[in-house]
Amino acid sequence: MGSVRFRLNGVEINIDADPDRSLLDILRGQLGMIGAHFGCGAGECGACNVMIGDRAVASCNTPLWSVADQDITTVEGLGSAEQPHPLQQAFITEQALQCGYCVPGILISAAALLQRNASPSSAEVREALDGNLCRCGSHNRMVRAVLRAAAEMAAQ
Repeated sequence: MGSVRFRLNGVEINIDADPDRSLLDILRGQLGMIGAHFGCGAGECGACNVMIGDRAVASCNTPLWSVADQDITTVEGLGSAEQPHPLQQAFITEQALQCGYCVPGILISAAALLQRNASPSSAEVREALDGNLCRCGSHNRMVRAVLRAAAEMAAQ
């Protein structure tokens, strides 16, 4: 058992756990952050994406030890029901969610993109979301939602 320290949604965390356990397991189990979902378990579907720094990363195959001293953002850290993040509001406005299983990972991928590129093109949004699988077929609405959020964030 080891101790790993990192910042989760802006809060310092020091957790005693096997450092080889997956970040997803720690987030969902010990920390109660259930927004990131288990999908494929191989880092291929994006359902478990979290932001580490300004990059979307699959937490299912990210060992806990690798996030030491890092800033991690989960979908819970983007916004709240009372004050949604512009991406969350845009997804609602554009009706870009159906079953919702993939949406937390997609929101994280989009937030990471917007941190690096405040005014992405449609092609850049599609590329950023390419690693996120959605079986509901909402991709076009999701791209519109990300572009809407980027425009609204630029106007603020």
